[in-house]
Amino acid sequence: MRTPKEVALSVAKALDEKKGIDIQILKIDRVSSLADYFVICTGTASTHVRALCDAAQYAMEQPGEPMLSREGHRGNSWELIDYGSVVVHVFTEEARSFYDLERLWSDAELVRLTDEGSK
Repeated sequence: MRTPKEVALSVAKALDEKKGIDIQILKIDRVSSLADYFVICTGTASTHVRALCDAAQYAMEQPGEPMLSREGHRGNSWELIDYGSVVVHVFTEEARSFYDLERLWSDAELVRLTDEGSK
């Protein structure tokens, strides 16, 4: 079984391969019990948001990472995929700006996407 950080980095890679914009990984385990990591990404339109989430879900299914839930299908501006220790948020640009999770979780540690071998 993979560590939460490995899951977060794998999701980020899948989002990047589908041209996700401004992908951020926040390590929130010290500031919240919701999860260990948030992966945040922007899509160019509601169809891109859906495609990004589909890609992330597919990438996690391959190694058998269990998805707990996926929400927001009908809103088309923000989708959330919950893997327990990792929560993926994919927004349109407007929704990301409105909800501003990076500001809300500013006490979280920002994980560099190149940190695959560290920590």
